[in-house]
Amino acid sequence: MDAPLYRHATEIAFGDTDASGLMHFPSVFRYVEAAEHAFLRANDIHVFDRENGGWPRVHVDCDYRRPMFFGDRIEVRLGISKIGGTSLTWVFEIWKGDECCAAGSIVTVRVNAVGKPLEIDAATRAVLGGG
Repeated sequence: MDAPLYRHATEIAFGDTDASGLMHFPSVFRYVEAAEHAFLRANDIHVFDRENGGWPRVHVDCDYRRPMFFGDRIEVRLGISKIGGTSLTWVFEIWKGDECCAAGSIVTVRVNAVGKPLEIDAATRAVLGGG
């Protein structure tokens, strides 16, 4: 990713690894979600609440390229490849030093409190880079 929208540095926690010390495969999404939520909060976009709904995932994918271990310092790089009427496609890469260890995408849909899709408003769209 040439120009990430957001970068989030962290360290692989022991609880996110398997018995060999390798990051367990679903843990990648936990680190990407933490970066996504940090970006949204930093831009005053609510992540979820019972009155206003949130952004559930409707599709995820990830290519695992290099192993990550307990204690590794990583950087999650986030971008947005598409903003639809109600959906948002995040793209991500997880870097350890100069190696890209994982890359993929997550599609989220803006929903109201009962799970019905909501149009992404102009103010949110502007923060997300969609004009």
